[in-house]
Amino acid sequence: MGIYKYIQEAWKVPGESYVRDLLRERMQQWRREPAVVRVERPTRIDRARNLGYTAKQGIVVVRVRVRRGGLRKPRPKGSKKPATLGVNKITMGKSIQRIAEERAARRYPNMEVLNSYWVGEDGKYKWYGVILVDPNHPSIIFR
Repeated sequence: MGIYKYIQEAWKVPGESYVRDLLRERMQQWRREPAVVRVERPTRIDRARNLGYTAKQGIVVVRVRVRRGGLRKPRPKGSKKPATLGVNKITMGKSIQRIAEERAARRYPNMEVLNSYWVGEDGKYKWYGVILVDPNHPSIIFR
């Protein structure tokens, strides 16, 4: 097996390999950082390369932090029966991963989202690595 296969096997069950200790150390630092952070290299190189990442100019990886759990809906002001308030058990039409991609795209308006992958989660947040591409860069050719 090649190196990417070993990395892939370790990330399949992060709690049972060396990845657990890595994530524990990294998340302590990630919690103090802003929600959208540009990173030099992908956190999961095997997954990033499967999704289209290559180490060249015009391709950037961003780590995005988003909240976990269901939709937080504000409680209506007027008086209603509790059953008709529509606050609990409401599911969002978008996945949390898609929300992370949209936040990265909003932060970098000249780039386009290529793909994204799960990086880690704790009790409060989820982190995703988002691959962004600059379509106007000479080394990038869109077909």
